[in-house]
Amino acid sequence: MADAHPKYPLIDHADTLAAASGRALRDVTLEALAANELHIADLQVSAATLRAQAEVAQAAGYTQLAANLARAAELTAVPNTEVLRMYDMLRPGRASLAELTALATLLEDTYAAPTCAALVREAAEAYRRRNLARH
Repeated sequence: MADAHPKYPLIDHADTLAAASGRALRDVTLEALAANELHIADLQVSAATLRAQAEVAQAAGYTQLAANLARAAELTAVPNTEVLRMYDMLRPGRASLAELTALATLLEDTYAAPTCAALVREAAEAYRRRNLARH
């Protein structure tokens, strides 16, 4: 994007943003849908779009939202079934501290998701302090 901090709505930047499939956002239209030209990945958000949204949120002072969007951008590399498995593991009592540590390592090493890995490590520490991990 030409602008260091894109402004909402992001669709105004449709020439520079793409769906998860790589299709330019300007080409994700109702007409393309009606012509059966779109695939599911054309309707999924890309990591780049989420990072652009994070930039907008950060510039507007919404630091927590920006952090959430940045983590979401990392998770676009993780298959949906794996995201659901991870979500289940993060529920109190569902995973041991060792399993949570392994999950953080998986996020970091396999999916290049260091901020998500840090969040899992933070959760593991909170579960340890509050005795919420599976024994």
